[in-house]
Amino acid sequence: MSHIINRRAIFVVILLSSLLLYGCSGEDPSEQADQAIKNANEHISEHNRLFDEARSTYTQAKQRIESGDDPSQQKDSITEAKRTLEEARQQLENAQESLSTVDDLDVDPAVKEYANLLSDAMDAQLAAEAKEIQFYGILEGDPALENNRERAVDLLSEVGAGYREAEEAYAKAQELADSNPNLIEAPAG
Repeated sequence: MSHIINRRAIFVVILLSSLLLYGCSGEDPSEQADQAIKNANEHISEHNRLFDEARSTYTQAKQRIESGDDPSQQKDSITEAKRTLEEARQQLENAQESLSTVDDLDVDPAVKEYANLLSDAMDAQLAAEAKEIQFYGILEGDPALENNRERAVDLLSEVGAGYREAEEAYAKAQELADSNPNLIEAPAG
């Protein structure tokens, strides 16, 4: 089992400047957007924690197999990594849902574009994570990849391409944030 998904975690934190919203009708759109962003950030933080946990579990199982341990003994660890990644995906979906409410608010168009770019990035990341879960599913049934190596390698290639697409989409959102510093406060570091 010499294949591992090599992808650094995409850590997304969405911060909007307090100057980003305009207009008032009924409830303050600024407060609504702040709450939506706060909720999205909480889900993203939990996604990132769970994602790291899944990767750590997978890496430990992979190392045990590579060191000569019986691959079938790692099935539970692989199943746990898969389950944890599924939980992480749910958190990212929740963040995306929270972010989608910004589109309905009376805010600057750049803020809406930023939220849409982040949503597109999350779509790409969710798709890549779905492929990664498929990879874990293959490993559950064949931890040494004796019978499914080609399919696993193909999936890893798709996973890598999906994470690259997500990183590019996050970069576009970052560029927009950088070009609108009075509207969108970019995440630190």
